[in-house]
Amino acid sequence: MTFSQFRARTLRPRWPLWLAAGAGAVVIGVAGCTRAPEPEFVSSDAVKKLSPELQSRVVAILDENCGTAAGPKMLGDQKMESEHVKAGQALYMENCVRCHGVTGDGNGPVAKFMRPRPRDYRKGIFKFTTRPYGSRPRRADLLRTVRRGIPGTSMPSFRLLPDADIEALVDYVLVLTHRGELESELAIEADSSNEIAAGFPAEATASVLQRWKTAESGEVQALTPMPVFGVENVKRGRQAFLTKGCSKCHGEDGRGQTRDNNFVDSWGFQTRAADLTSGLLHGGPEPIDVYRRVHSGINGTPMPGFASALSKEPETIWDLVSYVFYVSNRRREKEIPPAGPIPQPVTASANGGAATSAKSGS
Repeated sequence: MTFSQFRARTLRPRWPLWLAAGAGAVVIGVAGCTRAPEPEFVSSDAVKKLSPELQSRVVAILDENCGTAAGPKMLGDQKMESEHVKAGQALYMENCVRCHGVTGDGNGPVAKFMRPRPRDYRKGIFKFTTRPYGSRPRRADLLRTVRRGIPGTSMPSFRLLPDADIEALVDYVLVLTHRGELESELAIEADSSNEIAAGFPAEATASVLQRWKTAESGEVQALTPMPVFGVENVKRGRQAFLTKGCSKCHGEDGRGQTRDNNFVDSWGFQTRAADLTSGLLHGGPEPIDVYRRVHSGINGTPMPGFASALSKEPETIWDLVSYVFYVSNRRREKEIPPAGPIPQPVTASANGGAATSAKSGS
């Protein structure tokens, strides 16, 4: 047994003995002496629509290349030790399955009570990355999300886990993600051709892995150096916020209370542009995190990137960042804005006032 497996087992919550005994009696009384069924991967809706023969063919290919719930393996990486994958699975089953589900489809037993819904890994789409819109995330992006969590959602921080455990957990998330993407490719091929040719699984596997290999390069960098935020940045940022399209969804006051703020995300669920005055910056608390949201947009959502629209005035992106931090601090500083536009700051210096407000959010 590895240290990660040992830790995953020993860190389970310990209930009082009397409560554990009572719960055990209830379970035995209701379920008898039968063991709970082993978890199994569930086929996607697209696969379930295929003929029984093609469904069996898809499942067989997935089992061969990605393993089963009882014996998972990383797609295309035979060198990754099975013990490492199993350790990641144990941590996932302990900490993540209730929300994200056994298959990683975001449909765990408590998922329906959450908004936003837990991530469905199978599409390979992750919202908060350091990559351009539509790209797969870097592995470092996933590690950061697990460590930091996503403020304002049900996704907690796991920063107290040892680094080795976080590494194993993220690798198991990638196991589920790669499996889901391969399943999607197989389902499309089976539906369009009414068969899966012998060589297609290898082609589909190469396609999935190439997308993730490419993701490890091309991190979005700022087009211009970050300025020292001051009142002028905030003023220019507010003007851009009102004229470049941001206020259409986020509202002139940043609260998101607009008629147009009602969308459907890539997973088929209703979503809304964020209330910026809440101070909960989902994608990260650093200025560069907000910069990347403005520059590249947010994967899987209607939030677009403004890199092209602002290509002739790239410094405006930093102005928008400064304004987002200014707005996000209004509640934190007990200045909950009234309905309507937030008043422009009137006094500030490069090292204080609005500048301090802008930086304090980071």
